Amino acid sequence: MKKHLLTVLTVLALCLGLFSAGALADEKDPVHIDKLTIAFSPYADADQIVTATEPLEALLHDKLLEAGYDVADIDMSVGTSYTAVGEALSAGSADIGFISGGNYVLFSDECDVLLTALRYGINKDSTDPADWNDGTIEENTEDMTTYYRCIILAGPSEKGRALAEKVEKGEALTWEDLDGAAWSVLDPTSASGYIYPCLWLQENYGKSISDLSNVVQSESHTTSVARLAAKQVDVMVSYGHIRIKNAPIWQEEYGGPGDMAEDTAVIGVTEGIYNDMIAYSKASELMADEDFRTALGQAFIDLAQTEEGQAIFGVFSQVGYTWGDDADYDGERAAQALLRQMEEEQD
Repeated sequence: MKKHLLTVLTVLALCLGLFSAGALADEKDPVHIDKLTIAFSPYADADQIVTATEPLEALLHDKLLEAGYDVADIDMSVGTSYTAVGEALSAGSADIGFISGGNYVLFSDECDVLLTALRYGINKDSTDPADWNDGTIEENTEDMTTYYRCIILAGPSEKGRALAEKVEKGEALTWEDLDGAAWSVLDPTSASGYIYPCLWLQENYGKSISDLSNVVQSESHTTSVARLAAKQVDVMVSYGHIRIKNAPIWQEEYGGPGDMAEDTAVIGVTEGIYNDMIAYSKASELMADEDFRTALGQAFIDLAQTEEGQAIFGVFSQVGYTWGDDADYDGERAAQALLRQMEEEQD
């Protein structure tokens, strides 16, 4: 009986020893990564983006560590323009970048889609300006969407008010009306800041932004809002939810003369634009690792579902992420091709 008990205990000890050894073998050390470089397009002023994204470094590091990657340094910066971020991805000096669909199409030979951003839909989703000019600021809905619209927004200047009054009376704006206004636009690779407003002008007037007599290129949508409030420009172009973000600070921070709902009016609305993205550089050795790309993408998806992540990504008007695909942006390619064709025909 004692011999039998001794045999059982011996076998049990061996089994436990083998199990412990196996468990230790499965506990792999995390993969060490020297640096991950992230570039943000200038959706807002650089200082605003830097402040909002400061907590991202630690949060992203911890998420990646859970996935088995220990990233020693996460370097985040704001590009001087949309094009600058595309160029950084192209050169491999940025591993990933937060960019627009328009920017992506220009650089898609050198970068690829990792994630497509999700946004809350807004309660105004019509191409008729009258539906936007009901005296209220737009509101977010509970629904998430993969597209948004661009609006052409007239401001509180004398010319801006004249354009708004004409639209509110149901009168059609002429090319002369628009050409007589000072416009604030963004980098030519910005979808809502240039490409789709340009298409709107082409479709309605057979003209382009380059045909306008007085155009200022702003660094960001925030800069355009500031110029509109200060009456430095009469018209700006931006994404449809621009007033949701800026109405609360229209007077205090930008010096708007009154309530933003009263000071501004939508005078044009474009077709839907597929959402911005997080793209990765094909020239980056780090991003060539598919397992790491998957872990990184999942980290952003998970972080966006937390309160901390919502506060960070809100500066980009992004509330979540889903896995993206290059084909999702074929509509953007078609828009840019049409734009080039129209401009060539004009020349």
